[in-house]
Amino acid sequence: MEDVDNSSEGYADYYDSYNNLTIRETIREERSYDFIQILAVVIYSITCLLGLLGNGLVIVMIVFKMKKSVSIIWFLNLAAADFLFNVFLPLNIVYTAMNYHWVFGRAMCKVNSLLLNFNLYTSVFLLTTISFDRCMLVVCPVWSQNHRSTKKAWALCLLIWTLGFLMSSPSLVFRDTSTAQGHVSCFNNYALSESPAHGPVGKQRHVAVTISRFLVGFILPLMVITICYLIVIFRLKKNRLTKSKKPLRIIIAIITTFFLCWCPYHVFQLLETQHHCVPSSLLEFGLPLVTAIAVSNSCMNPVLYVFMGEDFKKFKMTVLSRLANALSEDTVYSTIIRRSFTKPSSQTEKETILS
Repeated sequence: MEDVDNSSEGYADYYDSYNNLTIRETIREERSYDFIQILAVVIYSITCLLGLLGNGLVIVMIVFKMKKSVSIIWFLNLAAADFLFNVFLPLNIVYTAMNYHWVFGRAMCKVNSLLLNFNLYTSVFLLTTISFDRCMLVVCPVWSQNHRSTKKAWALCLLIWTLGFLMSSPSLVFRDTSTAQGHVSCFNNYALSESPAHGPVGKQRHVAVTISRFLVGFILPLMVITICYLIVIFRLKKNRLTKSKKPLRIIIAIITTFFLCWCPYHVFQLLETQHHCVPSSLLEFGLPLVTAIAVSNSCMNPVLYVFMGEDFKKFKMTVLSRLANALSEDTVYSTIIRRSFTKPSSQTEKETILS
């Protein structure tokens, strides 16, 4: 009888210890999740403040202070896309601060997600266009001079905004709200049903949207941009225009920052499509953080304009002067085009690069 009692007491002690360990682990996980949530709110808030001020300043400067050129039009549209996203960012701040309780209604749930994807696509399409434009200026300077105009640049920007909206439109279809015990969630309802659980059709839609976003919004632009700038750098190096590489720093820094900010987001979105193979805690902790990092890219460009301007080391320059200097750093292409027109017309393009 004593053996039975001792055994029972031993099992009870083990059970209590296991429960205490489980409770401690749960508390630790909750604290970690709270920390990620607070960190996300901080990142969102800083991004919103810097994004509205920085991008707003860039837009005002370009519209009222600077002569419109093709390059300036690219930067204006890039700033406008980021500024539009930052205007609605307080919705995400409130949503995250309220422990992911959505209080703005089903329509704004769709719009909020649409703007995140819209910012992704318009930004990456504009960066790809800028890279191709730079490449053509170096490879075919005379052709670019004859065919490059602000009117065509505006038309291309309109096309980019339209494509960005079309690629973001799945958010208007699949984004939905769900209420459970008074808590409203804003989520992707790929099954288009009242139950959040994904069936086979919902799973296929989820994978299709995620893969298309990864390819069109990340991999393909990355390949095009990389090829374009390898060509540009090779041509400048071969032409011994070492000083002319300086203006490239701004746009290369913008592109690098963009892909570094968005890469973790795409990785976790791909992992989410295989959520049954991935620890749930990884997605619960990782997705809010990588989303916040991706969102932070919308305030980065004005900061880069200031800190990487060609004359940043001249501390007497004002912020406005640095912004204007960075946005108008196009001397390399002017040099190439000027050289091109000094060559005989029959060999202009070839000798411009290879001389």
